[in-house]
Amino acid sequence: MLIKTLSILLIASCSFTLQARSLCDSPQYHAFDFWVGEWRVMSKGQFAGNSKITKILNGCVIFEEYQAVSGYRGKSLNIFDRQQQHWHQSWTDNAGLLLQLSGNRDNNGMVLQGPGRDSEGNLVLHRITWQPKKDDTVHQHWQSSANDGKSWQTLFYGVYHKIQ
Repeated sequence: MLIKTLSILLIASCSFTLQARSLCDSPQYHAFDFWVGEWRVMSKGQFAGNSKITKILNGCVIFEEYQAVSGYRGKSLNIFDRQQQHWHQSWTDNAGLLLQLSGNRDNNGMVLQGPGRDSEGNLVLHRITWQPKKDDTVHQHWQSSANDGKSWQTLFYGVYHKIQ
């Protein structure tokens, strides 16, 4: 009886793993793959930090680990939300910031945005765009808007150079 129960559990586990893997093999789950890798990040011509972007959980989730030279660190989980048909990012950092962004790939790259607050507690809209370039870099542009997207202010512009 124990062997039969273990066999059923093993078959169910393998079936679930194959199902999860096949669910995340659709093209939507690969729209952000251009960002996967290990990167040296430059900002304003200066070395800003390192970023490691990996696919985890059967390739369903993109996990970001960022470490700036200043000691600032952050991590994000990124996934294509099948029900909502858009990408979602949850970013957290060692300064207590939580950003929750959503959006999709466009012709130029990935664009995610969502609400947040500025340093004074005022509501702002955050938008981050990642653009893969022909020279194998990825440009990340983080902006905020205090007037619901009528005008934007750059918070960070980074150029990601792949570490070979």
